[in-house]
Amino acid sequence: MPELGRLSVEDFKLSDKLPLVVVLDNIRSQNNIGSVFRTADAFRLSGVYLCGITATPPHREIHKTALGATESVDWVYFPTTMEAVKELHSKGYTVLAVEQTSGSIKLNDYHPVSGEKLALIFGNEVNGIDDEVLPFVNSSIEIPQFGTKHSINVSVAVGIVIWDIFWKITDFEKKA
Repeated sequence: MPELGRLSVEDFKLSDKLPLVVVLDNIRSQNNIGSVFRTADAFRLSGVYLCGITATPPHREIHKTALGATESVDWVYFPTTMEAVKELHSKGYTVLAVEQTSGSIKLNDYHPVSGEKLALIFGNEVNGIDDEVLPFVNSSIEIPQFGTKHSINVSVAVGIVIWDIFWKITDFEKKA
């Protein structure tokens, strides 16, 4: 479908990226991991950090939903999420937990600082973000919810949060 004007993998690798990294903290479902890669490709994120039990490419189940995005999106594996958080802080990232905590900020009330490099941690499908990690994040944000459930599938949550932050960041860039 050349008429869509999509980037080649080579051009994607050379293009400017949104200063945003997704950190997956012990994600069990390889379909969720693949979906996150697709979203990271769609919004041209800086990368994906895979931590703990989170599977890494190449893997058939990841490929089913990533549809090649593991080739375009830069990724790195860390044995623990704490190691990833330490590296991100050392690189000047503001690290945000996407988690319901006592001090979390509603996503609609969160406004990134122009030019800020962001890292978003998304936690395990059952247990959320590792409690050991939460004291080391800069802040927590949560998606407002109004139904009977208290969570959203992790790959869906990634899409919602990245979409919101993408438009907030690009809006800042338009005003600058």
